[in-house]
Amino acid sequence: MTSQPRGPLPQHQRVAAYAVIRRVLDGGQDEILLSRIAERIYPGRLWTLPGGGLDHGEDPRDAVVREVYEETSLSVVVGDQPRVYSAFLPGVRREGRLVDSHALRIVYEGWVPKDSLTPRVVEIDGSTVEAAWHPLSAVLDGEIQVVQMVTDALSDLGATRVQRLAAYALVRRGEGDDAEVLLSRISARGFHSGAWTLPGGGVEHGEAPADAVVREVREECGLEASVGELLDVHDVHFTGTAPSGRLEDFHGVHLLFAAHVAPDAEPHVVETDGTTDAVAFVRVRDVVTGVVPTTDMVRRALAGTEHRDAAMADAEAQS
Repeated sequence: MTSQPRGPLPQHQRVAAYAVIRRVLDGGQDEILLSRIAERIYPGRLWTLPGGGLDHGEDPRDAVVREVYEETSLSVVVGDQPRVYSAFLPGVRREGRLVDSHALRIVYEGWVPKDSLTPRVVEIDGSTVEAAWHPLSAVLDGEIQVVQMVTDALSDLGATRVQRLAAYALVRRGEGDDAEVLLSRISARGFHSGAWTLPGGGVEHGEAPADAVVREVREECGLEASVGELLDVHDVHFTGTAPSGRLEDFHGVHLLFAAHVAPDAEPHVVETDGTTDAVAFVRVRDVVTGVVPTTDMVRRALAGTEHRDAAMADAEAQS
């Protein structure tokens, strides 16, 4: 019996939205959030980006937020510049029949809160059966099997570049072994969690840096500061997870000012649920010896003032 030639397959077009969600742990490990495709769709352990098809009339941004929650139970925020990928898949099975499929995939950068719970699948009988964070290196090395969209999106959607100007206060009191410096400890919401740093923060648009120092010392330490001269300019560049949960290629430019507070001032944390969870006057000796973990900025500021003090002492001795 001679088979009859088959006519053209029905056309099937699907528009879906996905998110590349990454984080960097305190130890430096870069991870990506993935969803495992159900075995009824693909036999084996194949992972994809969390996301899925748009409902009729649904905005793609709303769709990806909904899909990420259904597949991971996490609340995602997405960026403004998605990438679009197109795939033509002839002769595949969709909704119980063979079709010529055209998939349009809108992929956003996404981020979730740093304190998010372990991901889990919410949707029952959906297209994914597991959600998990995976080391990015395992994905790129092929240890974790992923769909092509994952590697394509990773090559296009990297960490967001952010440059931030900030101003900080170097407040010292006491002399010799009793010398202390005012420091604030970075909370779990910030990068370098648990380290102590100088009180300060971002300069707002149109704000004088010295005014930013006064405001930040008040907000972080509950103290009124008078600001002196600019001591140094420090900068730092790293890739890490911002307090919002967003992965950033971060460049911080830090203006370090001398500042003074009342001699009997006692600092206390004012802002709750911020990036500071403790403030205190800390012995300079404990900072220098490493007993108290601090950021590089603190050590840089102290070393600079010690050098300046020594130079001034030499100048006075020679005069």
